[in-house]
Formats: sequence, C-alpha cells, structure tokens
Amino acid sequence: MSETVVETRDLRDGRLVVTLNRPEAANALNTAMGQALADLFEGLAEPGAVRCVVLTGAGARAFCAGADLKERNGMTDAAWAAQHRVFEAMIQALIACPVPVIAAVNGAAFGGGAEIALACDFAYAATGARFALPETTLGLIPGLGGTQALPRAVGYARARELIFTGRAINAEEALAWGLVNRTCSPGALLDDVLETAARIASGGPLAVAQAKRAMAGGRHQSLEQAMETELEAYEHLVPSTDRREGVAAFNEKRKPSFTGR
Repeated sequence: MSETVVETRDLRDGRLVVTLNRPEAANALNTAMGQALADLFEGLAEPGAVRCVVLTGAGARAFCAGADLKERNGMTDAAWAAQHRVFEAMIQALIACPVPVIAAVNGAAFGGGAEIALACDFAYAATGARFALPETTLGLIPGLGGTQALPRAVGYARARELIFTGRAINAEEALAWGLVNRTCSPGALLDDVLETAARIASGGPLAVAQAKRAMAGGRHQSLEQAMETELEAYEHLVPSTDRREGVAAFNEKRKPSFTGR
C-alpha cells in the first residue's frame, strides 16, 4: 500500500485510522489511492485485530474532493474504464468490509468522496463540511453507488434534487437529512469519532461483525426473510468463546476480554 496517498495509524486497541493523504489535491481520488484503499479493505475481509476503522482526510480543506480530474484529463475511454474498475473494486471492498467503518468527514466530500462516505457504516462531519454529487454537471452520473446509497440515506426526492442539480449541502443539512449521524467542531471531530470507535472496539468483534452482516443482508429482504438472516447470524455466535466470556464477565462484574473466537 502506498504510504503517500493513504496513511494508516494502528492504535493497537482495535482501532485503525485511515487517512486519505493528498491534501495538496484536496485528497482527490487518483488511481494509486483507489488501489491502496481496495488493498486495505480487501485485507480486512475477516475480523481480526482491527475492530473498527476510522476513515478521514488529511488537512482541514477536504475529506475527498472526488476523482482527480487532472489525472483524468485526456484519458482515453479505455484508460478511463480501467481506472474506474479500480475504483469499483475499492468501493465494493469498503462495502463488504465486516469491520465497522466510520467516516470522519473533515471538509468537502464531493463526488466520489461523498460516495466513499456513503459506503461507510455511518459518518460524523465537521461543522464546515460540505457534501455534493456534482457528476451531472460534468456530463456523468455518480458511479460508485451514489444513485443507490444517497436515496436510501436521505429519501428519493432529496436525492433526485441533489444529483440532478449537483448542488452542495452543508453539514447541518446533511445531519437533518440523515446523511451523517453527528456534527462536531473541526477540532473535536476526530476525537469524537475515535471515542465512538473505542466503544465499538470494546464490544465482541464477532458479535459486531454478525450484527453488521445481519443488517446488510436483511436490508432488502422481506421481514420474514430478514428475521431468518438475523437468526443465522445469532446462531453463529452461540458456540463462540466470546459469547461465553461476555456472560461470564457480566456475572463476575468485570470487563470482558474478547478474543474474536
């Protein structure tokens, strides 16, 4: 993984901070960054030492300004398509990651940047953050799940307005519309997200992964089918060491020591 475009900081307590690191380009998504993120999230395909990921951008200007249009300028159709396949692999790996991923949106999240935030499990935003999907103003449409994830987050009427016009909304609107879970002062954003990540990391990693799996799997099922999906996830945990440890710790009035087994 390139240390230049994506930086990681392992806090050694189950939390991993991933930083999009092209501040001079508003953390715009280039091919190298897309490949680095795909590799990172594919490497988290199974629960392990990492129990929660915090994804943010370097600097205060931007979380991610979307695809790097300077890199794309003059690309052949074939080169454009090849690059987009890298980006598709990245977003699919992020969505499929069994470990919870929280977006700490520290500035502009435009285009692919907004889609990356939408692909995370939830997001907190700095009060100065802005969100937009401006692809139609460039003769394109969102291509990393935006036409599907945004309506599910904010409703179809609002999503149509944002995608058809390409206009940006501020953090307060994003909070009111359900695009983010919380707004924070810029100086407190990362600390607030890390505090939430610590709570997640302190829980049973198998349980959190199965809860994520059940919610993702049941989202587009009938209630009856979704209940079956939940039951399968629940039954997966019954024979686990973590389940026994959690119950024992409760009865012994101590903090549980989960091992992910």
